[in-house]
Order: sequence, then C-alpha cells, then structure tokens
Amino acid sequence: MEGRRYGNSRPSFGGPREMCDATCSDCGAQTKVPFKPIEGRPVYCRDCYQKHKNDRPTNRPSFRREGGDNESDDSQEE
Repeated sequence: MEGRRYGNSRPSFGGPREMCDATCSDCGAQTKVPFKPIEGRPVYCRDCYQKHKNDRPTNRPSFRREGGDNESDDSQEE
C-alpha cells in the first residue's frame, strides 16, 4: 500500500505549525511555543513544562465511558 505512513509519522494538515515567541513563566528563558500565548496564563520552556505538567488541573471533562468492561450493571435484573 503506497502513500500510507506508519510509525510516528503524522500527516501534515495545513503545513508546518506556526511557532510563537514566549518567555518562560518560571525561569524567564526565551522559548518558542506552538500556540499564541494568552495573557494571564503561564507559558513554560520545555524543561519547566516537564516539571509542571503534573500540576495541571484535573477538572477537565472526561470523554471516557462511565464504568468498565469488568463492572456489572446493577440496574439490569435477570
């Protein structure tokens, strides 16, 4: 099958990503990020991001199905 990509290659939708200049909120280093920084929200360089990535809020909506494959549904009667 020609033309298909496998492995870590991702198709490019719209060409290369535009990088924006930013200043790291932690260490003050100049960095580039793949989004336009929003005033009032911290931006981190690669090293500081690794330190902070577990600090992100967990109140984001979950798109996973409720319950698991191993759980039984008590609402069904036999």
